[in-house]
Amino acid sequence: MSVVALSAPPASTIPAIASPAPPHPVVLAARQAALAAGLPYAGGIAPPDAWALVSSGLATLVDVRSAEERKFVGHVPGSLHVAWATGTSLTRNPRFLRELEGKGGKDNLLLLLCRSGKRSVAAAEAAGKAGLSQVFNVLEGFEGDLDERQQRGALGGWRRHGLPWVQD
Repeated sequence: MSVVALSAPPASTIPAIASPAPPHPVVLAARQAALAAGLPYAGGIAPPDAWALVSSGLATLVDVRSAEERKFVGHVPGSLHVAWATGTSLTRNPRFLRELEGKGGKDNLLLLLCRSGKRSVAAAEAAGKAGLSQVFNVLEGFEGDLDERQQRGALGGWRRHGLPWVQD
């Protein structure tokens, strides 16, 4: 019986194993803030940062407003639509999580957008509790908070930041 000595190939001939890219600094900061605050979802991201992530292909924007809001108020071109609540009475969509996972993917970075950032928080919480760990809330929402005249559009929001949107 003969013994054959095996030697390792030179390091230059071993293919490199691609490691996942480190998280984007905005995503990392949002996660850290969410952990510090004890949030049940991945965190909140400001509209300009959300647009930077979406336009660079690192994230998918998901509009969780009703179909009526998207149509009459406006929406972000290329965003997915998964209503958190439907109709004029805003009845909770019982298929929301299934639709979100089906359209957005379980492991993809998803940014949820609603009118003011409140419904999208509830939707992100539900997603986080269901095991979708890459779901973030877009802070301020599409239209921002109410001002002293009880109107939206002057205090923050996607549109106020001058980010892309269209209206039907």
